[in-house]
Amino acid sequence: MSDFLTARRKMVDGQVRPSDVTDIRIIDAMLTLPREIFVPEDQRALAYLDLDLHVSQKGSPKRYLIKPMVLAKMIQAAEIKSSDNVLVVGCATGYTAALAAKLAGRVTATESDPALAAKAASILATLGLDRESVVTAAAFAGAPANAPYDVIILDGATEVVPEQLYRQLGPDGRLVGVFAMSRPQRATIITHSYSDFGDRPLFDASVPVLPGLERPAAFVF
Repeated sequence: MSDFLTARRKMVDGQVRPSDVTDIRIIDAMLTLPREIFVPEDQRALAYLDLDLHVSQKGSPKRYLIKPMVLAKMIQAAEIKSSDNVLVVGCATGYTAALAAKLAGRVTATESDPALAAKAASILATLGLDRESVVTAAAFAGAPANAPYDVIILDGATEVVPEQLYRQLGPDGRLVGVFAMSRPQRATIITHSYSDFGDRPLFDASVPVLPGLERPAAFVF
């Protein structure tokens, strides 16, 4: 246990703080949450490295916990308030949902893999975060039943414009994610103002694409 505490501190001090993450609420949450319980037991030694960690079962679409630094910077850009209603898209085993729950008023998380969704719900309950809901749903679909959202976080990259998710943003809502329509991939924030959506690149980042948000296959003659 002490090894994980040390690794958690090193993750924050070596990856998160040097990346201009200054929101003390995010730093405290990352120091508190045991990231190791969100990954398979045989990968727990890797839980705090600067890696996208594969957490899905063999034979299932590959799902990852994205790099801590990328996640922390996106969440800081979203400026989550304690009253916000937040949607986490493609939550895998629930780490991002748990982190958001430390900051927001309400969190809904979606995951297309039923086994991972069940695991995420179980881990959140273990951490006393069972008031947050995990919904089995495709990444592009979101969770309209709990919309509108103040913040939507893509827990992975998208190769398409996620228009259905845009429509679930409330007034002044923010969507953050890694947009991979071109190279380099960029973490981007989408803002909703009245009936318009604006976008602003945040930083270059490369993370795995969420299943369901891939670019359509091109027709080959």
